[in-house]
Amino acid sequence: MYKIAVIGGDGTGPEVVREGLKVLEAAASKFGFRYETVMYDFGGERYLRTGEVLPDSAVDELRQFDAIYLGAIGHPEVKPGILEKGILLRLRFELDQYINLRPVKLYPGVETPLKDKGPADIDFVVVRENTEGLYSGSGGFLRRGTPNEVAIQESVNTRFGVERCLRYALELTRKRNKERKLTLCGKTNVLTYAFDLWERVFNELGDAEYPDITRDYAHVDATVMWMVKNPEWFDVIVTDNMFGDIITDLGAMIQGGMGIAAGGNINPEGVSMFEPIGGSAPKYTGKNMINPLAAISALGMMLDTLGNSEAATAVEQAIMKVCPMLDSMAAGRMGYTTSEVGDLVCENL
Repeated sequence: MYKIAVIGGDGTGPEVVREGLKVLEAAASKFGFRYETVMYDFGGERYLRTGEVLPDSAVDELRQFDAIYLGAIGHPEVKPGILEKGILLRLRFELDQYINLRPVKLYPGVETPLKDKGPADIDFVVVRENTEGLYSGSGGFLRRGTPNEVAIQESVNTRFGVERCLRYALELTRKRNKERKLTLCGKTNVLTYAFDLWERVFNELGDAEYPDITRDYAHVDATVMWMVKNPEWFDVIVTDNMFGDIITDLGAMIQGGMGIAAGGNINPEGVSMFEPIGGSAPKYTGKNMINPLAAISALGMMLDTLGNSEAATAVEQAIMKVCPMLDSMAAGRMGYTTSEVGDLVCENL
């Protein structure tokens, strides 16, 4: 029995979540597991109506679930940062979801903007540290609003946080059992304090506990170049919070666009949260035309993390069967409605 909290969120979020839940029901029927969902209305509409972003009781309540399934957060009438920090970042930090996991995989039938590259070339995973770095909120203003204003934003990297992220990435590289190569993405030539720590722990762990894993290092600027030129070089990439945020959006583009890209905010010892990585797309709300495959992929990631790898694999295979049926996915023109795509995945499950 899986107990799942569902946050549809804003814009088209509830529409894509609806299709994911449709696939969840089909998977449960096929593979014989049970689940229950509890719906939450956290997002822009609730904030505009009540002035409340996330009730103090919500975090403790969400700790009681096995997973959180999220649509999208972002409302055109709410100032940027209020919902993102008040919901997304707060949940990541307070639920200690210290890994952001982003598979970058090109499915058959999906177009990539990279010339002469296909599904065999684009299949890697980015492990992003998710609770430290520049997103930790450390810093502040001095003489704010004056001509002599100073703004300080500090990147916080602890040995504890870096080590558990690197260990997760090393274990994942071993579990994938593909190239067994882990690339540390950083900037050791400029960010000499933070990435000295990352590099030292990377090598210490690798030498002592993971001799079977090939390790290499690339500056972040080189990483994005090679992601475009030779994506087949990568198996697993591990990096800090800020660099991970940036390179995973490039990853989404080379795998076919935001409509296919899913991510997980993982706490291996607690409750994790899964979501499509695209935004709420408010201009498409209610038009039944947004691509739900990213949300369905996120559902598959959720099942895998919950330990039901058989169902997760079946969901991914169903998506791979459906992808060639959809036209110009990267441009957002599918040829099918949102609900029809969900039906197709269920039929091919």
